[in-house]
Amino acid sequence: MGEIGNQYWKLRSKDGRDKIFKTPEDLSEAINDYFQWCLLNPILESQVVKGRFVEEDEKDGEVIKIVKNFEIVEVPKMRPFTIEGMCNYLDISVEGFKLYEKRNDFIGVTTRARQIIYNQKFEGAASNQLNPNIIARDLGLIDKKDLTTDGDKITMTDEERDARIKELIKKAKK
Repeated sequence: MGEIGNQYWKLRSKDGRDKIFKTPEDLSEAINDYFQWCLLNPILESQVVKGRFVEEDEKDGEVIKIVKNFEIVEVPKMRPFTIEGMCNYLDISVEGFKLYEKRNDFIGVTTRARQIIYNQKFEGAASNQLNPNIIARDLGLIDKKDLTTDGDKITMTDEERDARIKELIKKAKK
């Protein structure tokens, strides 16, 4: 174990690690590589296709026919662009990306990346290539409406609530 109150940290020549992307152009190129990777690597979903499928196989030198009523196929589905996926691809943390967003020389690149990600998700959901409910929540597009209190705080006591319920039940029976 080292000495109490050691000064080993002073041996380090600098603080923090080197920036992975030294220029906005380097970051832009890497982000575009991520987008291209997503397009070339769709998510594959197994789907059952019903129908009559005939396969030929060879057994003991004889060709035999196998008839099936279905087949399982891999269907490519749109892979959504995400900040988290992009950061994983770039080998940086989301917090690291946020630091690039704060740098004036990188603002154009990071803003463009966020716009492309938002737009791809929106268009994917609008065309049902991505789950509209999940994407709407992710993009903050859910229209929330409080139908019971119209946004007011509920201030009834338990006794007042029970009395109101009884009142409404009586009214409904009439």
